[in-house]
Amino acid sequence: MTEAAPLRHPLINGSSPTLRTLCSTLHDQITAFLSEDVPTERLRAVQSQTRTSLAIIQAALDRYECFLLNSLPSLSLSYNGGKDCLVLLILYLSLLSTHPALPASLPAIYIPPTHPFASVTAFTMESARRYHLALDVHVADEGAKGGMKEAFASYLGKHMEVEAIFVGTRRTDPHGGRLSAEGFDVTDGGWPRFMRVHPVIEWHYAEVWAVCFDFLFPTMDGFGFGFGRFRLMTV
Repeated sequence: MTEAAPLRHPLINGSSPTLRTLCSTLHDQITAFLSEDVPTERLRAVQSQTRTSLAIIQAALDRYECFLLNSLPSLSLSYNGGKDCLVLLILYLSLLSTHPALPASLPAIYIPPTHPFASVTAFTMESARRYHLALDVHVADEGAKGGMKEAFASYLGKHMEVEAIFVGTRRTDPHGGRLSAEGFDVTDGGWPRFMRVHPVIEWHYAEVWAVCFDFLFPTMDGFGFGFGRFRLMTV
C-alpha cells in the first residue's frame, strides 16, 4: 500500500483563509479520508464514527432549515477549544462547504472554566478566530449553584434566535450516559430550553485523538497537540 502524502491542514501555516475556503478544504480532506482503504481496524472505526457524526450534523442542518433559509441563525456551537469540540467543529465546517450564504463567522458560546490555564484560553481564542467563530463569552458564576445554566440562559437571552446548540459531549462524560445515540436531546432539569445536538457522543478517546493528529491542529502548550497521520495511530 502506497503511503499517501501527509494532509496539510489549512491553518497550519498561520494563515486564515475565508470561511468558505476553509470549509471546502476540510470537506475535500474528510471526503478523501472516507474513501481510503485504511489499513487498521482503528481507522475503519474512525471512518464509521465520522460518517455517523456527519449524518447527525446534516440532520441538524436539515431540521433547522439552514440551507433552505440560506442562513444559520438557529444553530450555535458550544466551544471550549478541547479536542472533542475540535473534532465536532471540523466536521461541522466540512458540511458547510456548499452552503449558499455563509456568514463571515459562525455563532458560538464559550463558557470559560473557573480557573483556566492561560495557554488553554489563548488556544481557545486563537482557534476560534482562525475557524471563524463569533465567540460569545459568558462566564459562569463560580459561587452560584447552576452557574453553567445561568451562562447558557444569558447567552440565549441575548441570541433568542438560537434553537439548537452543538455540544462535544461524549458517552463517558458526566451526564453523557443518558443522552440519546440519535444525537438530539432537549435540555431538562431546570436548564434553559434548547436542543442539544451531540454528534460525537459515541466517539472513543483514541478515535478523537486520531482525528486531531491527522488534521494537524497547531501545537498547544498544556494539551500537547502535535502533528501526525491517522496511519501512525496504533492504539
